[in-house]
Amino acid sequence: MARPVPQRPAASDDASTAAGAPSAQGLAPRAVALDIVAGVLRRGRAMDDDRPDLLALPPRDRAFARSIAAATLRRAGQIDALIAQCVERPIPARDAVAHDVLRIAVAQLLFVGVPAHAAVATAVALVRAHGKPRLTGLVNAVLRRLAQQGRAMAAVQDAARLDTPDWLWRSWSAAYGEATARAIAAAHQNEPPLDLCVKEDAPGWAKKLGADLLPTGGLRRHGGGAISELPGFAEGAWWVQDAAASLPAKLLGEVRGRKVIDLCAAPGGKTMQLASAGAAVTAVDISSKRLGRVRENLGRVGLSAALVAADAAAWRPAEPAALVLLDAPCTATGTIRRHPDVQRLKKPGDVERLVQAQDRLLASAASMLGAGGMLVYAVCSLQTEEGPERIAALLAREPALSRVPVTAGEIGGLAGAITPDGDLRTLPCHWAQRGGMDGFYAARLRRET
Repeated sequence: MARPVPQRPAASDDASTAAGAPSAQGLAPRAVALDIVAGVLRRGRAMDDDRPDLLALPPRDRAFARSIAAATLRRAGQIDALIAQCVERPIPARDAVAHDVLRIAVAQLLFVGVPAHAAVATAVALVRAHGKPRLTGLVNAVLRRLAQQGRAMAAVQDAARLDTPDWLWRSWSAAYGEATARAIAAAHQNEPPLDLCVKEDAPGWAKKLGADLLPTGGLRRHGGGAISELPGFAEGAWWVQDAAASLPAKLLGEVRGRKVIDLCAAPGGKTMQLASAGAAVTAVDISSKRLGRVRENLGRVGLSAALVAADAAAWRPAEPAALVLLDAPCTATGTIRRHPDVQRLKKPGDVERLVQAQDRLLASAASMLGAGGMLVYAVCSLQTEEGPERIAALLAREPALSRVPVTAGEIGGLAGAITPDGDLRTLPCHWAQRGGMDGFYAARLRRET
């Protein structure tokens, strides 16, 4: 399930003192951003919000650090190509920190909107602080050139292609055609708006939050600000959930007064959605820690569900189920617009490994259904191996299951998101004028006997 990403703050130009030297205040968020970027690109560590160094920053600096790191990861291909144009030879591995400092500084210059003097001065200071004073001249020279010529150089780049790893580009081109693959990649380059699900009175909360009311029933807010400080957060009137992520639960139909099993439920967006609609939800997740997050989220919004810490591939309900939602673990390539680290961390081998887990979970979920029971399978992945290919394999093994096609009326009129087989397939380039949406696949199946 998708993690919320804070809105980008206005760029700060207070990184330097009046004398021109970087201030500690200006260096701190950049130092954290540098470590996040190095963690993703060099150590394979996910970009997350639970880092002590990030949480120790004041809220404005925390948002600024996230903004720099996210922009660097979104535009990593472009940024590396620009740096390569400005150096005579590749920066050696022993000087990796200087390369990463250049990366976050170029992101600030060209994609975050930081004034050149602040980006350059803090980059030089960071290189010096990391014990590479001999490289300050190189860093200064590269950034001075890009401050003057960088926008023109970036304008002639094939940004979508440069910023997308080859294996993903080939996969999406094969699945959706090159034009759509390019549109997906272009959607990943922009920071997404903030989507919210509300418990009730969506029009009223849209007015209070300065948000747009979406055809799917949720809200979309384009303004910045800390999520916890927005109207309605403290009283639990809403929770963060991308518009596409809200669609799979809708495919279960009217759930008021009915029992629903939500498998792989953490962090709880769909559990809250179902409970808010009046369902009696049993939320199952293998991680007790992640279930703790579900409990906290439910508590904040004043909703309840039965929480079960168990492996969904082995757990079984006490009686046959009528409604099951399986939001399976996946590569999450549909959430790159919100989590740009995904395309830097995931590899083809991850797809192969997750496919095996998805098959086990689907077999388990299908076995829970009673006659006439409904199963909705969902993944926030753009990879066909994790979506339609898994359903085709399941239907070949389970003749008692059949597809129940999705209709446009169930998903806010998104007729273009319905596949020829009748499944749901949203893409990041859908709703481009509104700011896009995450990529989700969902299929609805019924057990006939």
